[in-house]
Amino acid sequence: MITYQVEERITVAEFKKILVDSTLGERRPISESTRLDEMLKHANLIVTARDNGKLVGIARSLTDFVYCTYLSDLAVNISYQNQGIGRELIKMTKQHSIKAKLILLSAPKSVNYYSKIGMKQREHCYVMDDINDLV
Repeated sequence: MITYQVEERITVAEFKKILVDSTLGERRPISESTRLDEMLKHANLIVTARDNGKLVGIARSLTDFVYCTYLSDLAVNISYQNQGIGRELIKMTKQHSIKAKLILLSAPKSVNYYSKIGMKQREHCYVMDDINDLV
């Protein structure tokens, strides 16, 4: 039975494992434990899905709870996908920041998923990885 909860903190090992087990690890710094630890420390809303204690899904967000919630990582173990876990993690994230707009950047493999569950795609999004790109 899958249980969902908001957790203050999970271990770096659990975080790394769910990233790898979901394929999200392909786009995350999984070889940098210190960086993963900082990602967890600075997240202020972590919703998890567990199967008898085993972490099978996570929604890691940064939010002010009233205007915007950036859902940075949505990861569900591949063997648990297509069971509604991702949808439930998003739902709980939104319920804990009800006034805030939920924002995320989709992983390439998940682009079609979000519109299927009712999220609206926006055209305008900008990213910057390197400060030297600023002109």
